[in-house]
Amino acid sequence: MGNNQTWITGVILLGFQVDPELEVFLFGFFLLFYSVTLLGNGVILGLICVDSHLHTPMYFFLSNLAIVDMSYASSTVPKMLANLMMHRKTIAFGACILQTSMYLIHAVTECTCLLVMSYDRYVAICHPLQYSVIMSWRVCTILAAMSWLFSFLLALVHITLLLRLPFCGPQKINHFFCPILPVFRLACADTRLNELVLFVGSVIVLVGPLCLVLVSYTRILWAILRIQSGEGCRKAFSTCSSHLRVVGIFFGCAIDIYLVPKSRHPKEQQDIPLLFTLFSPKVNQLIYSLRNADVKGALQRALCEESHFQLE
Repeated sequence: MGNNQTWITGVILLGFQVDPELEVFLFGFFLLFYSVTLLGNGVILGLICVDSHLHTPMYFFLSNLAIVDMSYASSTVPKMLANLMMHRKTIAFGACILQTSMYLIHAVTECTCLLVMSYDRYVAICHPLQYSVIMSWRVCTILAAMSWLFSFLLALVHITLLLRLPFCGPQKINHFFCPILPVFRLACADTRLNELVLFVGSVIVLVGPLCLVLVSYTRILWAILRIQSGEGCRKAFSTCSSHLRVVGIFFGCAIDIYLVPKSRHPKEQQDIPLLFTLFSPKVNQLIYSLRNADVKGALQRALCEESHFQLE
């Protein structure tokens, strides 16, 4: 540990070991998927900004989630597409560490954002008369800022500990980008401290918020069951179902990556980070757009205004 010099300058990414012809197909498929992810989340973000009906705490946090999802995918997918297009599998070591840090920041921010959104739904359903006071714009801004700040600080801890290590190989990562666990294996030193800090951080970031989310929705469910009106129950369930689906996808994938014991077949674990990085932002956008009446209503109003403007 006395020598903290970095000896490797580049990393070989072995995420897609397929024929060149199939790489072209994968490039087109992931480019399409990435474009739809950016477009979908961008549309949601734009609707929330321009439609006054969506200027509420719930959609303020949803706009933060859209920003996180777009940044999440953009931190890894462009380099993957470039490698597929040029039939190369390399990345500079500095860019690899940058990918690792961005991945950590956006993952933790999404986790805390989902926790804050569950608290917002809890206040809205269990304390509706005090909602505007408890979830004031000042409180919403502070919660969003704290989510980002906590993510940056936690990522800084991991990256600081990571950069203390000497990196001398192997220069290969069995993924299409640079997640932190495979980067540990590039170090030619003892990484048990790094792995311990990562495990403790994962427990704090995943298990703690997940328990709080479950507590919130247990109380929400109890409050919904006490609603006498069938229409009131349906509306309350509809406001929470989209968020619960996203929570299940995100925490399920994240816990499988960082807390479940390593598989005996590490190559098969590529599918989970791929789902986590590419598909989770797209699924978030689909769930919130297709299952949310307010978002669909805002989209219809925007299209009607655009058609009226063109007619004039």
